[in-house]
Amino acid sequence: QVQLVESGGGLVQAGGSLRLSCAASGRSFSSYAMGWFRQAPGKERDFVAAINWRGDNTYYADSVKGRFTISRDYAKNTVYLQMNSLKPEDTAVYYCAATPYFSGNWYRYDYWGQGTQVTVSS
Repeated sequence: QVQLVESGGGLVQAGGSLRLSCAASGRSFSSYAMGWFRQAPGKERDFVAAINWRGDNTYYADSVKGRFTISRDYAKNTVYLQMNSLKPEDTAVYYCAATPYFSGNWYRYDYWGQGTQVTVSS
């Protein structure tokens, strides 16, 4: 089992920045690829970013490429999502998840956090 707890969400103006954190506990954090997904009200859960278990390969949705950066800290068992140049359409609940694969597909992920709300005002 892997337990994931997100933090760092909040309210920010358009053009601003936030950094989300996802603290992992339980089974070996370093053996899992990690991903971030988001879900806006009335919409499906969308892929945002992923990082492989070694931390040397990343993958982003086109909508966030160049604005968001995913990273991981093995000493802290934490994965981060740095979000810059935020737009109102980035408003959603953001979830981190763990998977044995390196994937943008939500069904590949076995463990999920509870989510953290990000609201971007115009």
